[in-house]
Amino acid sequence: MSKRTVLYKNAGVDIEAGERFVQLIKPLAQRTFTPGVKEAIGGFAALFAPDLSAYRSPVLVAATDGVGTKLKVASLMEHFDTIGIDLVAMCVNDLVVTGATPLFFLDYLATSHLDLEQGAEIIKGISQGCLEAGCALVGGETAEMPGFYQEGDVEMAGFSVGVVDEEKIIDGSTILSGDIIIGLASHGLHSNGYSLVRRVVVDELKMDLTDTAANLKTSLGEELLRPTRIYVKTILSLIQSYQIKGMAHITGGGLPGNIIRILPPNCKAVIEKGRWEIPPIFTVIESGGVPEEEMWRTFNNGIGMVVVVDTSVAEEVAQQARQLGEKAFIIGEIVAGEGVEIISGGKK
Repeated sequence: MSKRTVLYKNAGVDIEAGERFVQLIKPLAQRTFTPGVKEAIGGFAALFAPDLSAYRSPVLVAATDGVGTKLKVASLMEHFDTIGIDLVAMCVNDLVVTGATPLFFLDYLATSHLDLEQGAEIIKGISQGCLEAGCALVGGETAEMPGFYQEGDVEMAGFSVGVVDEEKIIDGSTILSGDIIIGLASHGLHSNGYSLVRRVVVDELKMDLTDTAANLKTSLGEELLRPTRIYVKTILSLIQSYQIKGMAHITGGGLPGNIIRILPPNCKAVIEKGRWEIPPIFTVIESGGVPEEEMWRTFNNGIGMVVVVDTSVAEEVAQQARQLGEKAFIIGEIVAGEGVEIISGGKK
């Protein structure tokens, strides 16, 4: 009896599909290429030669992140072209708060079975995010893992590298009592808290992703998939004109959990929650039984980036941010003490 032939494809991994996928996404990556890119997509590793002539003492800055269970919403909606923007945003927004300019980005995409159309939509979003951040998509990894992921599951991770002059690193160490906190508006939930969101809207509110809740201009699913705002170009522009003392990307942990990461000893951030309009999606979630305190420590509640500056330039910085396309609000100040406090009052 002849032995049965078993191919890798019989185990659920299609090498030829993977090769076709590389060719399919090459143009998406190439449109993000900057002068530093030295190797085309498809090699074993990416080569990048940064122009460091403007830096006296260049420091490389690296960040990695994912988009969590927002991927589940994308899967249920069968809508994947914006989730890649989220992936880039979560990394480059973390880089830019140090004052760094993002240079390049890589992605990791894993699934049970490679769907070429779905994969291309994801890379399309990553490419768009890189364009918005001004960095190059230099490569990545696509893994088919049948038996490890369930059919339809997708996992993503992103990796970005940037550069900043050592003497221009922004770390919050110069923040003082009396400084002003400026908030830049988010595009809704961004990419945090989705496990809680799905529990609330499905189990408590009995909503479907196609439903339209009160005050939402789109379906719930479309609102939940609004991509994370990329603040890179705005922040880099502000840094050129003003002394920025500290910045915080508002992700998991909300305003309290992220602002505290940049506060030096004896400095307390006081946030006045009435100074900006909280988007209606957060009201929908809170109506499902989530306590206000939990809302503040889980979600961004409408503020995706925080910038701390001296009181003498606060209004100017906020105004320039608005001219750059941001909704910017003076949301609080630094006082003597410790931690982050959110108080009522204030005006928009």
